Amino acid sequence: MFDKPANAVTLFDGGPLSNWRRRDGSPARWEVEDGVMTVVAGTGDICSEEQFTDAWVHVEWREPHMPDKTGQAKGNSGVYLQGRYEIQVLDSYGWESPGLGDCGAVYNQFAPLVNACKPAGEWQTYDIIFRAARVDESGQVLSNARLTVFQNGIVIHNNVELLGPTGGALDEEVARPGPLLLQDHGDPVSYRNVWLVHLPPQGSTTYEPH
Repeated sequence: MFDKPANAVTLFDGGPLSNWRRRDGSPARWEVEDGVMTVVAGTGDICSEEQFTDAWVHVEWREPHMPDKTGQAKGNSGVYLQGRYEIQVLDSYGWESPGLGDCGAVYNQFAPLVNACKPAGEWQTYDIIFRAARVDESGQVLSNARLTVFQNGIVIHNNVELLGPTGGALDEEVARPGPLLLQDHGDPVSYRNVWLVHLPPQGSTTYEPH
């Protein structure tokens, strides 16, 4: 649906994972083949070296075909904004009323508005407009992070205010920039074409005639 803007920062375009690290800072160990990176179970979550606050994040992923599995065991992974806020990745295709743990959910906080999933084996997209938490000079949170999410071009979250970091977050230091984290939940979920655009915190508050 969305073309990659000229000012986008490439996080993964099919090359080596030299700009990704595990939680402990060691090199990422996921498999890369034919321009695609795939979770290798047990090697751990991976985090981009790029850090961000407000951003437009684009991620493409593909679910493995796991017909013998159900629920959270069926192609589980996650996209964590700033390493703190998880958008669930799961094979939830065909489920009429997705819940707080299904694909597209802000994990355990907000279910997606609709089920926008494609079948396992097909490439899917998240385009996430993320607004970081606002804090005052003392670090007191003035407003929580917010996001809007398009899955496969369909709005599944509309400017929701998050309740705080989700389970499995790197930290709760919401005033600081953070990385994009992709989760190893033990299933061979694949990713490609990952990028982000840094967004300004606000536009002009004055009218300037031209």
